[in-house]
Amino acid sequence: MVNCAGIAENLEMEDYNDQSLKKMMDINFKSIFRLCRQSILQMKKQGEGIILNIGSMSGIVSNIPQPQAAYNASKAAVHMLTKSLASDFAEHNIRVNAIAPGYIKTPLTKLSKENEHWFSVWNQMTPMGRMGNPEEIATAALFLCSPASSYITGEVLVVDDGYTTR
Repeated sequence: MVNCAGIAENLEMEDYNDQSLKKMMDINFKSIFRLCRQSILQMKKQGEGIILNIGSMSGIVSNIPQPQAAYNASKAAVHMLTKSLASDFAEHNIRVNAIAPGYIKTPLTKLSKENEHWFSVWNQMTPMGRMGNPEEIATAALFLCSPASSYITGEVLVVDDGYTTR
């Protein structure tokens, strides 16, 4: 089961209201939690399973220049859920891992005119100076969902072109 859900809202901390925070956590964390819960019930019955959660490098570092405290916290929650479930359900032959993508060319990273300057900062912070392609995340997902990773559980695989090394 692959959990890939997310929204981003770039607000200063003091501009988050309870409704914005609830929406961010509902989509980015609670939906993943609920799908994991349902999947684990079936996987325990069948005696095996693989769960792959899509987090973000933003759950590991506070990336710049955009303000996004709630987004970062929601993705960090996905990473900790991944580790907790991996530990709790390994005895049932259920592997749980996550991918923490960097900046990938998707609708989520399309910027409005007033935020276009973020691209230059992102590229400066990324060693190869480019955004990733969705296919580069797909190949990492394929690996983590295949027998080639049968001895891997509880890991958050960072696929960010080295952004988090800086």
